[in-house]
Amino acid sequence: MAELPERAHALFDAPNHATVATIEPDGRPQSSVVWVRTDGDDVLFSTIKGRRKHANLTRDPRVSVLVFDPADPYTYAEVRGTAVITDDPAAELIEELALKYTGESFGTRPGEERVIVRVSPDRVVVYD
Repeated sequence: MAELPERAHALFDAPNHATVATIEPDGRPQSSVVWVRTDGDDVLFSTIKGRRKHANLTRDPRVSVLVFDPADPYTYAEVRGTAVITDDPAAELIEELALKYTGESFGTRPGEERVIVRVSPDRVVVYD
C-alpha cells in the first residue's frame, strides 16, 4: 500500500471534483466525475448500487481516481489502487460530501441504495 503525500491530501480534501476510472467487462475504461475525501491514505466516494462504476468495481476492483487543482489543472494527484465497497444505508458519506461541495444536504431519492467506495492506493502520482 502506498501513502498519500500531503499535496495529494490537500487536493483530495479540497472541494475539487475527481474522476474515477473503472474497467468495463470488455476491458475498455469507463470514467465518472465524483465527490471525494480522504480517510488516512484511502480515498472515499459514494455511489449507488447498480450504477456502471459500482458494477465494474464489483466485478474488478482495480480503479484510478484523479483530482486536479482547478486554478492550475496541471497540478494533480492520481491514486491507482483497489476498491472495497461497503453499504451506506443511512447515506452518511454522500451527505457529508454534499455539505463539503455544495453547502447543502444531498437528499437521497427513494429506492437508492448507497455504498461507500474505499480506494486503497497501490500507487500515487502527484504532479505539482
